[in-house]
Amino acid sequence: MSATPLSTSGLLNSARWLRSSRSTGMNNCVETAVLGGGLLAVRDSKRADGPAVLFTGPAWDGFLVSVRADLTT
Repeated sequence: MSATPLSTSGLLNSARWLRSSRSTGMNNCVETAVLGGGLLAVRDSKRADGPAVLFTGPAWDGFLVSVRADLTT
């Protein structure tokens, strides 16, 4: 599998990041931002200036299904 580099610096700089409602205030959670082009960015709240993982809508939905399935097993 190969990946095509995607320039997102402008998108990430202007993104409106939302912290998880389950965050304890200790900066130990994740933040998400909806970007243009149908992308969702996810980053570590401790590293606000660090990298972000980008998901398409269907990929994010699949990720959540997998996580929820693991929580119930």
